[in-house]
Amino acid sequence: MLRSCSQNGSKIFRLTSRVGHRPLQRYNSAPTSYVRQFGNAPPWRPASTLDEWVGREARPISLRQLMVFGRSLTEARLISSANYVRTELPTRLAHRIRDMQTLPYVVVTNPHISQVYELYYKAFESLRRVREIKTLEDNESFCKKIAQTLQEHLTVIPKLAMGILECRDLMRPEDMDKFMNTILRSRISRRVIAEQHLALTETFNSPWHFPSTTSTLDPSTEFVGEVFLRCNAGEVVRRCGDAVTSLCAAAYGPTVSLPTISLSGHTSATFPYILSHLEYIIGELLRNSIQAIVERQTPSPPPIEVTVCEAAQHVIIRVSDQGGGIPRDVLPHIWSFSKGPRSDQRLENLRGVPKMAATLQELRVSNDLPPGLSTSKKEAPKTEGEKAHDSSLSTLSSRPPNLRLGMGLPLSRVYAEYWAGSLELHSLEGYGVDAFLQISKLGNKNEQLTMRASMDAV
Repeated sequence: MLRSCSQNGSKIFRLTSRVGHRPLQRYNSAPTSYVRQFGNAPPWRPASTLDEWVGREARPISLRQLMVFGRSLTEARLISSANYVRTELPTRLAHRIRDMQTLPYVVVTNPHISQVYELYYKAFESLRRVREIKTLEDNESFCKKIAQTLQEHLTVIPKLAMGILECRDLMRPEDMDKFMNTILRSRISRRVIAEQHLALTETFNSPWHFPSTTSTLDPSTEFVGEVFLRCNAGEVVRRCGDAVTSLCAAAYGPTVSLPTISLSGHTSATFPYILSHLEYIIGELLRNSIQAIVERQTPSPPPIEVTVCEAAQHVIIRVSDQGGGIPRDVLPHIWSFSKGPRSDQRLENLRGVPKMAATLQELRVSNDLPPGLSTSKKEAPKTEGEKAHDSSLSTLSSRPPNLRLGMGLPLSRVYAEYWAGSLELHSLEGYGVDAFLQISKLGNKNEQLTMRASMDAV
């Protein structure tokens, strides 16, 4: 609903939404173009059910909890895991739906954000109606439901990104980025607990698993669900480096000299982690460095130096390049989803990415790949412990390096901070960039969640 009032002698339009249960924000401009979008608004729904779920607290977990719980996998534990996921998914969805309801109405009615809202509400309504899981048959049905939901939500990231860019002048950039960071962190959290339960169910149903009250996994097992117990920093850097180098070689052609990747330090450091998270971050950092060096067009490209440092509680990975540093007009916006000097080009590129996988890697149809590049051929070889698990490198290698979405760094930081780590960049203009990725080595840090709807203060 559109209402007008006067304040300080100027006409102000108050945009009131039927999406939620409260009025939305005001804007000091005639909303002629806004009104055209009102037909895209999500339908009205009663707020009482959502209020009930928003009132619940999410229960965060740590990598160590996932490991300990999954090591002794019995029928009772599997059903307990299912019921945890059954209540957590709608709770975490409800908080994010409420966040979207409190956005300015003109933002909610953006067609891309409206579609995400509908996907979230559909998933919320479906999952909140799942009854207590008591048998293995109940669990099988539940697993089919959450697997279908994960597949349907592959379109969420590109739609959110396009919606945010199209609405970048309708909210303060810091508020828009706060919304994106919150909703992406929550999305990672839901996929972690859902995919962990699917992996545990797969393990429980495997022919080599013999459940009993004292059953434990084989000590040599590399994975507990989706958690890689002995994630080796050096191996991940080498695999990501090989994949990104192969991609860039196919994209730039055989006449372009690519930098080598030099690895040093505590390269044998291991820690528990979700492998695809680390692969995404390292892959993005290395891809950025290679691009910067190649586009600087130096006759003999200097190497990219990767240093691994192991401390008592952390592992730090430094990626150092001599690619000339980050341009001055780009530097203030490297962590922003909504602002930057190349926003229009990013929006156009995003239209070519209909889906992003659970690892937030871009999926590209095969005929869009550079000549000679095939995801099936370019996937990096897996170690013995990874053979039963999909690697995000298969989708990383399908993305041409010149398809710039402007999301790699901010998404990488969301991943790094999710398990209480950090990602920092230091740019030396005219020389290069040092990126510092810090990872908690012990796996004892809880996932970093926004516990309740976060947008009330916006």
